[in-house]
Amino acid sequence: MAKIVFGMNQSLDGYVDHMGFAPGPGLFRHFIEQTRDLTGSLYGRHLYEIMRYWDEEHPEWEAAEREFAAAWRRNPKWVVSRTLKSVGPNATLVAGDLETAIRKLKAELDGEIEVGGPELARSLTELGLIDEYRIYLHPVVLGSGTPFFAGKPPPLRLAASDPMGEDVIRLIYVPA
Repeated sequence: MAKIVFGMNQSLDGYVDHMGFAPGPGLFRHFIEQTRDLTGSLYGRHLYEIMRYWDEEHPEWEAAEREFAAAWRRNPKWVVSRTLKSVGPNATLVAGDLETAIRKLKAELDGEIEVGGPELARSLTELGLIDEYRIYLHPVVLGSGTPFFAGKPPPLRLAASDPMGEDVIRLIYVPA
């Protein structure tokens, strides 16, 4: 059975913003390895459209960015959207009943499926479908933005904490 994992970079004041801060080289290496090991990724429309950046080569990329792009392209993606009519390579549109679709993925696959985006994570949290939350806590304060928890957080239990280099700590929580 697959495990559904929601993890994102987060500021000290609880916000996720890919434009406000980025992972350093050590943490980016971690994300490359993690992406290589994924069974797939589950995205909401907004974050999927941001991540489509990795579908095309960019001449300014360095080796690590090319590695990440290759790993990301290889993985299956499921995109939850009521507005998109089609999705890109190696992606499947999930337009029907969210709970049924995700329960089916969990039952049919093994390994980890990452969830991308706080709004989708909120919906999956409300359905009790997220098995693990990973907060990559950065020492920055944004003051505003999109919160990691888009809705009321569920009762959680700290399962692990790991320094990730560049002053980032990974906090792993599971539903209590």
